[in-house]
Amino acid sequence: MLGANIILLSLAALVAADCNLPEELKNEIASYATTIDLIITAATNGSFKGVTYNELAKFVDRFGGRKVGSKSLEDSIDYMLNLSLAYDLQNVHGEEVEIPVWERGSESAVLIEPRTKDIRMLGLIYSVATPVEGILAEVLVVKSFDELKERAAEANGKIVVFNEDFISYGETGQYRGYGAIEAAKVGAVATLIKSVSPFSPANPHTGILAYDDSITPIPAACIASNDANMLQRMQERGDTIKILLKMEAKMLPNQISRNAVAELKGNINPEKVVIVSGHIDSVDVGDGAMDDGGGVFISWAAAALLNSLGLKPRRTIRAIYWTAEEAGGVGLTAYQQVHEDEIENFNFVMDTDVGTFTPLGIEYEAGENGGCILQEIMKLLTSINATQARSVEMGLWPETPTASLYNANEQYFWYHHSPQDTMDIEDTNALDKCTAVWSSVAYILADLSVDFPKD
Repeated sequence: MLGANIILLSLAALVAADCNLPEELKNEIASYATTIDLIITAATNGSFKGVTYNELAKFVDRFGGRKVGSKSLEDSIDYMLNLSLAYDLQNVHGEEVEIPVWERGSESAVLIEPRTKDIRMLGLIYSVATPVEGILAEVLVVKSFDELKERAAEANGKIVVFNEDFISYGETGQYRGYGAIEAAKVGAVATLIKSVSPFSPANPHTGILAYDDSITPIPAACIASNDANMLQRMQERGDTIKILLKMEAKMLPNQISRNAVAELKGNINPEKVVIVSGHIDSVDVGDGAMDDGGGVFISWAAAALLNSLGLKPRRTIRAIYWTAEEAGGVGLTAYQQVHEDEIENFNFVMDTDVGTFTPLGIEYEAGENGGCILQEIMKLLTSINATQARSVEMGLWPETPTASLYNANEQYFWYHHSPQDTMDIEDTNALDKCTAVWSSVAYILADLSVDFPKD
């Protein structure tokens, strides 16, 4: 994947207000009001208040970043399995996944002309290395792929810097994802890409890039916005710009990691499953508190909280903590392949990787009838003002209805894939409310008398 597991793509229109759900189904959903109030109270002002934040903080402080292929990641997976056992969840186990491993190594970028200055940079995941002596070359700054094509004759033998404008993660992320390919096509020797963020002064953001097998790969890194803007100004003044780029990046042999699984077993149709999930790995910079520690812990907390309240739904709630998402969604893809024969029993998938700020509701890809059901469910979360249900394009589970947390994450991409993804971003009250939303929606979906429609 290029970026977060659930990328903020273009939002579809809200489900039409004139839903025509059968009255008996609407009444059944409304009948959960007392139970949902119990869940919300426990999460925000009762036995589970502060638990999600405190457990996440212990986890982050103990393991920090959980790079794919690291001991820290594997130790953190063991920790989550043991934590799930400690809260009496069932069927707790790991499922092995073969994962690719990329190592950053030492790296630097130094402005040589028109003055000497260290450029803040982070190599992009899967980038190739420079020669040992580095690459010393003139710089061409462009604002877009179109400008690069127009100035292709100037790019040969240069380091191409993309100083693109941030529009959205989905649209702007193409420069991080494909910039190295486009720059190599016109003869560039390396590329530096302004971080995909609306606000990143002095703070580079890494992430995955793609290469084309038919084009010789070139080294690629991201740089902070202030440096990209400085290079743009220098070029506009007619300065000759030279940068020395050194990167030791390399691929290591594949390793074995695990998806971690824990369940709250259903009491009537345990073979049918509602999944709650997030990814446990992180990029190799920062602590991964936001991306995606928060998603993992509200998924763990959904099962743990419901279990602590003695709430046993008809269907099984299965918490999954994916491995190697930052390596391209490897854990999730492997799980889908291994469990292909069970997909018809996956009633609903809740997967979140967009932050755990103050919740507003959920985003979903579930069809019109499913959207109407979710709108009715969200009406029960009025007490924490998290009642919105909006349709988005996800594409993660083509055969299964899916939802993500909708939260006030306007600053998510300020910190995403950067050294500033730390526990300071998280707020205990917001996490309590996110836990309440995730637990409430999961419980109703797992307990309804009818399966969720797959239209």
